[in-house]
Amino acid sequence: MHIYITTQGSRIVREGRHLLVKKGEDTYRTLFVEKLKQVVLFGNIDLTPAARALLFRHGVDTVFCTRDGRYQGRFATLEPKNVMLRRRQFCLLDDRDFGLRFCREIVSGKLANMVTLLMRIRRTRDRNEPKIAAREIRALSAGIAAADSIESLRGYEGRGSAIYFGALRWGFQQDHGFARRVRRPPTDPVNAVLSLLYTFLFNRVYAAIRQVNLDPYPAFLHVPDYGRHSLVMDLMEEFRVIIVDTLVLSLFNLKILKKEDFRVEQPAPAPPAAPQSAALPDVTADPYGHMSDLDSNGQFDVPSQRMGEETPDDLDMESSNGRPAVKLNDDAFRRVVENFERKLTTEFYYAPEERTITYAEALVAQAGMYRKVVEGSLLVYQPLQLK
Repeated sequence: MHIYITTQGSRIVREGRHLLVKKGEDTYRTLFVEKLKQVVLFGNIDLTPAARALLFRHGVDTVFCTRDGRYQGRFATLEPKNVMLRRRQFCLLDDRDFGLRFCREIVSGKLANMVTLLMRIRRTRDRNEPKIAAREIRALSAGIAAADSIESLRGYEGRGSAIYFGALRWGFQQDHGFARRVRRPPTDPVNAVLSLLYTFLFNRVYAAIRQVNLDPYPAFLHVPDYGRHSLVMDLMEEFRVIIVDTLVLSLFNLKILKKEDFRVEQPAPAPPAAPQSAALPDVTADPYGHMSDLDSNGQFDVPSQRMGEETPDDLDMESSNGRPAVKLNDDAFRRVVENFERKLTTEFYYAPEERTITYAEALVAQAGMYRKVVEGSLLVYQPLQLK
């Protein structure tokens, strides 16, 4: 069970073997810890020490996000005990052929899902633009098959994503101001919901990877870097279209989300510049001797989760000061959470295991498939395809 706590000012307390979500004297929900797999807390949510200890004891993945859904961090649970598996993951980082095969499957699968969705839009909206975009993305297949480096595959992925997001607008019944993928801050309602749901998906893929005892850091398509969960980003690529993008289309086209569900927040004004002084500088004000200037984002800021220098399908606009941000109102935020969980309970036929499973189970199954590839019991990773 995956639980999202969004009620601002609420607190989670322990009562015996259970947890209670309370606000004031009112109890909103009872959580049976033995059934919990993940708890996601948004904004101003208090967690008592006793409740925290119970979550640790049961190994519940506990995630902290800002009120509007930006990931902040999570409790660190016990590391996987299979050190040989993790050693194998890191050793494979030096295996060029392994990395190239894996990235080729990931990129091919992601772009194939984009083509499938665009052709669905073509049939339902009766427009040629999605068909043209799908044809352009499909034309990249030959280059992907012949690519001799991961850098080239990143380029094909970036090109395909740019084409895809340029045509995705035609899938919406109304114009919501969406023209391309923009984040930090999102500049329109569609980008706001995409960013939020990609964060949800990231957390679920992370939990799936930990469930099969893999290390979330070493991977290939997203460059391994300090603090970057590269494997999470790699394995979530095939699910972006299948789970998030299709859900966003449904949320707007079924009018579950409307214009009044969003607000525009203006950026805070920049602080006034400090007055110039002729006095000698205070050397204690910068203990690193200007070395802190090497990282303008802060000494302990986690790097953005990018494939390389830039990821066109997830354009980072965080450095653009003065740009207003579009955000979901609280009631709409809860509707997005509810429908994301409902989407994950959708069942489909999972060919690798020849059985019907949910998308939530597929996240774990695909992580398990990658583990088999790492261990050598399976030769090729097969990304999930949108039907």
